[in-house]
Amino acid sequence: MSETPRQRATALIERYYAAFNAGDWDGMVALLHEDVVHDLNQGARESGRAAFRAFLDRMARSYAERLREIVVMASDDGTRAAAEYVVHGEYRVGEEGLPPARGQRYVLPGGAFFAVRDDRIARVSNYYNLQDWIAQVSR
Repeated sequence: MSETPRQRATALIERYYAAFNAGDWDGMVALLHEDVVHDLNQGARESGRAAFRAFLDRMARSYAERLREIVVMASDDGTRAAAEYVVHGEYRVGEEGLPPARGQRYVLPGGAFFAVRDDRIARVSNYYNLQDWIAQVSR
């Protein structure tokens, strides 16, 4: 029995987050469409695999994160998906415009919306409560 479009999309997003939790940036990028669109939380829109990889490298430098309680949902046609999760992280290196980093730990709910095309991720839109994160790392 072959997988439905919903099952394929769900499996794709699950592989994406498994790669994230393994720190496998190349594995994550391999799941992206060449012209992937990335909507950063409360930030700019970036396009392309190279921009996404640069984002991952910046994140890996400043944060050590692991996602737990990941729940993935997808549309019947497999063109849209969403995920909800809880980020368990450590703020290691400060970023411009954010509080200084001192190894603060945080736990933060988050989510993402995806567009799927040709069995690859064509858009990732990430969301979390930035003010909650700032409050946690400012304590």
